[in-house]
Amino acid sequence: MQLWTAGEQVPTGPGIRRLGYKRLGLFPILLVAGFKARIVDSFYFLVEYPNPVMVVLWVLLKSLLRFDWVKVVHDGSLPTRFGGFGRLRKMLFKLSVKTADEFVVVNDCLNRFLREEIGVTQKVTTVNPLLPIPDSEKQAALPPGIESAFAQYEMVVVSTGVFIPDYGFEHAALAVERLRRETGTDIALILIDGVFARDEVYRHTVLAGRDWITVLEKVPHAQVLEIFRRSKVFIRGFRYEAYGLSRIEAIWCGIPVIAAMGGENRGMLLYEFGELDLLTSHLRQALFSLSPQETERWADIFQHQAENNLERWRQILLGR
Repeated sequence: MQLWTAGEQVPTGPGIRRLGYKRLGLFPILLVAGFKARIVDSFYFLVEYPNPVMVVLWVLLKSLLRFDWVKVVHDGSLPTRFGGFGRLRKMLFKLSVKTADEFVVVNDCLNRFLREEIGVTQKVTTVNPLLPIPDSEKQAALPPGIESAFAQYEMVVVSTGVFIPDYGFEHAALAVERLRRETGTDIALILIDGVFARDEVYRHTVLAGRDWITVLEKVPHAQVLEIFRRSKVFIRGFRYEAYGLSRIEAIWCGIPVIAAMGGENRGMLLYEFGELDLLTSHLRQALFSLSPQETERWADIFQHQAENNLERWRQILLGR
């Protein structure tokens, strides 16, 4: 069994191969190791955001190499975005979907979308991506620049995403700003930016005049978890959450979660995307009056589920 992976923060070790998929780096590896293999694929360029070159090459090589293709679909925005696909993108999407041998999706909405709206006849299994946190990521030192953000403020709120409107960074900033003004408490907001998309005008709008916001980019996962542990509240304001893994990780780290509706929402304070008054009310409750016992109870529930998921993913990888 091998792991083919891409990105700047990838693990190293036996059986792990790093590839530059934007430079077609996947295909040389596929030619060498793909013959009659079972490939469980979590990349986004074949179904969620179909790329013309990638889709055509993948379909041709699947016919040549006769590998089994299990497509994992993570993107909860796909059912909403699909209606806006152009003719070419819909054609590529349907070609990929027809070529896959089976699907694994992270929520029931995606399952229904594939079976009922797209009409796939292949097997579709729902398994959310929640897995236990490796021991190697349970503790991490923070760089001095991040430490200073915790040292100079009374409370820290954290949110993750990117600087485009759908991720709700502006809503988080407005809610924190309201409570700073109403309570006189020196509250900081840390925004962990995934940097895979950016609207510069929106970014300026979020940050302008708010020197109590700290932006962190390309933060290693272990440090993200440590930031969660050191913060008071996690806000996840994404409009199209498929599952919401970061929400669960924050609960595991012992802090309450305020989340926009969608995806996993048990044990969290919920609001409709953009509903600023309710978001602010939840933030006030989480910062000043919420008992930690409920968070601890849900942390135990999610840990048990993660261990069960790990076994389910093992079976999928092995084709059982």
